Amino acid sequence: MTTSRRVADRKVARFERNISKKEKKGFAYPVGPIVLGFFIFVVVGSSLFQIIRTATSRGTA
Repeated sequence: MTTSRRVADRKVARFERNISKKEKKGFAYPVGPIVLGFFIFVVVGSSLFQIIRTATSRGTA
């Protein structure tokens, strides 16, 4: 086996190991579950607050 072939084989093996490491990671969320929960809490809470405020204003807007 020539030197260039051995070098190419090593590079291919290293590349395949890197790919297999990335595949094992799986899907990672860009934000944490606490931040996501807080965001949902704020959105749902503000919409409920707006619905209650609109219902109690009796159309005097």
